[in-house]
Amino acid sequence: MLKKEILLAIEDLTVSFDGFRAVDAVNLYVDKGEVRVIIGPNGAGKTTLLDLICGKTHASSGTIKFKNIELRDLDEHHIVRAGVGRKFQTPSIYEDLTVYQNLEVSFPRGRSAFGSLFFKRTQDVVDRVQEIAAEILLTEQLHQLAGLLSHGQKQWLEIGMLLIQNPELLMLDEPVAGMSVRERQQTAELLKRISANRSVIVIEHDMEFVRAIAHRVTVLHQGRVLMEGSMDAVQADERVIEAYLGH
Repeated sequence: MLKKEILLAIEDLTVSFDGFRAVDAVNLYVDKGEVRVIIGPNGAGKTTLLDLICGKTHASSGTIKFKNIELRDLDEHHIVRAGVGRKFQTPSIYEDLTVYQNLEVSFPRGRSAFGSLFFKRTQDVVDRVQEIAAEILLTEQLHQLAGLLSHGQKQWLEIGMLLIQNPELLMLDEPVAGMSVRERQQTAELLKRISANRSVIVIEHDMEFVRAIAHRVTVLHQGRVLMEGSMDAVQADERVIEAYLGH
């Protein structure tokens, strides 16, 4: 059996706010090509953990190594350039631009101030936009204003805006919240496709969706890792039932 290569290694990660440990000595190892789902009750530290990885919040102690690069002391934009993409709970798209334009402005060459001044719609940009649009099921909506998309389509568009930057680690915070049953199924298929050549960390409360996508599940409770394993193992664990699934 081939040994998996670790893409993200978090060790003893802690952050305190006025003496309260929101994340408390967390260890987490994510393999290349893995879909890791993080679950737990509200206040467990799930979103704070993503904030720490992407540099939005700075840790009190511990290490965050991505491809052996220490992320703890890097600014957010340097973490993005290193290959980490983050999607927040609420879609953050340009509603007055078309789907095509949203994807185009996210193309890596156009994101810097210098790059945007000299950005040109070359064939590689066109090809990449069309490739990503097909992957996120929005080919037919390419020239539609993003503000007219359904809630689920807006979520897909934001995922596409991250994918066009080709991150090696993609982090999604409750990506199927507010989606229809059909959109949730389509999103599960989308995540299976995009995890073929990158790692994905997902925070989610929908257990059916978690079962559909997760390679491994990490349960957080009161800022600490309560348990980690397969979905079957997690759902059968008495500690998890008491702390989260039973409520």
